[in-house]
Amino acid sequence: MTPFSGICPPEFAPVQAAFESNFAEGEELGAGFAVWLDGTLVIDLHGGWRDRSKTLAWDSNTLVPVYSTTKPIAALVIARLVDAGLIDYEAPLAQYWPEFAAHGKDRVRVAEALSHQAGVPGFAEPIDPALWLDPPALSAALAGLAPMWTPGNGSGYHPLTWGYLAGELVARVSPRSLGTILREEICQPLGIDFHIGTPASEHARCAEIKRPAALPDLGAPNAYRRAAFLTRWSSPNKGGAVWRETEIPSANGHGTAASVARLYGAYAHGGRIGDMQLFAAQTWQELTRQRCRGDDRVLPFELSFATGVMRNDQLVYGPNPGTLAHSGWGGSVGLADPDRGLSAAYVMNRQSNRLQGDPRAMRLVEALYDCL
Repeated sequence: MTPFSGICPPEFAPVQAAFESNFAEGEELGAGFAVWLDGTLVIDLHGGWRDRSKTLAWDSNTLVPVYSTTKPIAALVIARLVDAGLIDYEAPLAQYWPEFAAHGKDRVRVAEALSHQAGVPGFAEPIDPALWLDPPALSAALAGLAPMWTPGNGSGYHPLTWGYLAGELVARVSPRSLGTILREEICQPLGIDFHIGTPASEHARCAEIKRPAALPDLGAPNAYRRAAFLTRWSSPNKGGAVWRETEIPSANGHGTAASVARLYGAYAHGGRIGDMQLFAAQTWQELTRQRCRGDDRVLPFELSFATGVMRNDQLVYGPNPGTLAHSGWGGSVGLADPDRGLSAAYVMNRQSNRLQGDPRAMRLVEALYDCL
């Protein structure tokens, strides 16, 4: 018998039905789905198992990596530093990180780097994959790369390197790391159970990941896709203690559905979570406005990027094109609808090979909007 727990009021019964149907159809191992509406947690569903042997029930304390769904959360930290005057979105990244100027990258603006336009989606030539677990060393190698296209001329999704651009930028302007600022200034004061750099004390409640049976469909191989995804050195060994503890702001945030949805709530409320205003309205506008739109060089989609978060122009994440969202490897999703004052998140440990629009999450989002 699959265990289920959590909250879901009667007016959202179709959401709970869709959540349980994903399990009944054999598509889940363990998962969570949460919705905050006008600052209140209205749905917080948990189901299945956090281990592959099905001995540990998934509950409200289960942490799971959300992979690239981490990126918009990391972008909130950078927005706080912009608001504080320590970073300017329109300044060259090399103004803060001089080594990044190598090979003509001196004009890459911070906003371009954070909207996947820097031209460094990965390493075309071999590197030691262990470098991914040593952010200063990886960042130094990244700074030395020549861009694969003219920076600022459209996007090519940076699945992992985005986090090292963001993390090193923060390291150059602050004595505290991106993950530390997130913890000390946002998560701890608000009681949000989310971590970029997950301490060993929390590892025992982390879900085990069941990898997808098939590789994602990236379309026809090209140089950008190979560098980003398709080499043996394009990612670290994921899942171990060192990987969890290392800060990778693009890929290894660990949290619950409720915590992810609450952090995405900043995108639904003009930079505010509860009583905390993370940054001013002008910074929220600069964070969330479109920086580029078009066919992505790495992902086989037309995408619209703001400064660390995707815009829902293609209506993948519900019916509002003004929604701000992101997907993570294997199927996780975070979204925020500013018109509804709504934020939601789906997390799971049985990964699919869908790069965007995982059917499990989309059923939940569709059911949610049908109830509104």
